[in-house]
Amino acid sequence: MARIGILTCSNATQDLGCSSSSCLADLRKRKGAFEEYPEDKELTLVGIINCPGCPTLTGPDKLLQRIKALTEYKVDAIHFTYCMTALCPFKEKYRNALEEKFPDIKIVMGTHKSALTPEAYREKIKKLFNQDRKTMVDVILKRD
Repeated sequence: MARIGILTCSNATQDLGCSSSSCLADLRKRKGAFEEYPEDKELTLVGIINCPGCPTLTGPDKLLQRIKALTEYKVDAIHFTYCMTALCPFKEKYRNALEEKFPDIKIVMGTHKSALTPEAYREKIKKLFNQDRKTMVDVILKRD
């Protein structure tokens, strides 16, 4: 059995409303980064946690605390989601901190496959954030 943890991007889950459904679908179907696990080996999802968010100087310390919680359930591997690998400016810093603190846990960069390259994905996300959006002030003052 392989016990899996998934690390998601706080911005993707909180600001973009990502439910990690693509990651979970590929976990169940053993596609994407989950293809590497032998078919005869059971995959168990131990937990999904968010990164500490951007920008942060204390991010690695916060992340280590979150991963420590997963280690109590004997996690074998932590998968960074596709959005983490495509968007996160701290991914290598996080990866290095995790590998140093938890050398027995395999760190995997990726979950599901995407039709978009990381560059195209970043451009798509930028467009989402550059749309004219109402702020809370607009809603409170009933401005259009």
